[in-house]
Amino acid sequence: MRQLLLVLLGRIRRGVPYVRGSGLPLMSLALVVVGCASPSLMPETQAVAIKDRDRALASHAGAIHAAIRQSGNVGALAFLDAEDGRLVVLPGDSSADAWSRYTSSPESGTGRVSVPPVLTFVHRADVPKAPEAITRSLLQQQQALAALETELRDAQRRIEEQLGIVQRELAESTREAAALQTASRSLAEELAAVRKFMLQTAQLGWLNHELTVENASGIRRVVTTSQELSASSERLEETIRQLAKSLAAQLKELASRLDTIQGKVSSLK
Repeated sequence: MRQLLLVLLGRIRRGVPYVRGSGLPLMSLALVVVGCASPSLMPETQAVAIKDRDRALASHAGAIHAAIRQSGNVGALAFLDAEDGRLVVLPGDSSADAWSRYTSSPESGTGRVSVPPVLTFVHRADVPKAPEAITRSLLQQQQALAALETELRDAQRRIEEQLGIVQRELAESTREAAALQTASRSLAEELAAVRKFMLQTAQLGWLNHELTVENASGIRRVVTTSQELSASSERLEETIRQLAKSLAAQLKELASRLDTIQGKVSSLK
């Protein structure tokens, strides 16, 4: 194991120029390789593949950290293209952020990059954290989960907007109902006043009839006046019945609208 570490450090010194502040991440990459050399429960072929991958990434440590410095991010996903073996560095403030930036870029749809099953997130030189291995499938699952959370937030916002509209409509319908009730009371008061007036007029007509019973012409005039008053009373009653019928229809329509709005509110809850 010690000989493997010495060989690795020698290759890094010969292949990559020293960059200030990059000593810790270089050592972290080297420790990843040493850790992979320890006995484990994974199949030997898989362990060898992981060692080869980490060893290959360690040889590009200088280029990886140079790309991270230029991006200004916390770190980057680094891997070797599964087809041509070239180094690919995807900067980001986390592995999920780096993967999201890559998948939303035009390059991800060109097929020019072949992403391996396992990637490595390398932290910036001043962040004392070792490189983290993460699978491509986990990154895809995290991205799908983030998209789902966004859709849920949008759906919740739309539901809240619809609920606000329904509440405003309900308030408006309540105001209309109150106005119709006020108009109904006013109409009832006017109807009562008309009936009282008609009664008083009839009583006065009968009084005049008693007083002028001896005057035939006066009696005829009183009878004619009474008939006209009766006809006017009938027309007025008919008018009042029509108004009451129209008001009842309006109140029924308003009740239906209120039931519909209440149903919408219940379904949203």
